[in-house]
Amino acid sequence: MKPLIAAVVLMLITTPALARKSCDELKSEIEANIKTKTVKAYTLDVVGKDEAKEGKVVGTCDGGAKKIIYKRG
Repeated sequence: MKPLIAAVVLMLITTPALARKSCDELKSEIEANIKTKTVKAYTLDVVGKDEAKEGKVVGTCDGGAKKIIYKRG
């Protein structure tokens, strides 16, 4: 009985980690977070995971197929 309970608990813990966010959803969450910090001039770009672009990677989306790049100014 204990192994069954442990397996169920483990599945419940790992389920959110398997959830994949769409790029639009994640980008809007990041934009909301940036706006709370009163940053006025910035860009967020969604690019392929292998594409090189200037800026800081602030998130990945579509199951790791794309990344979101933040550039201030």
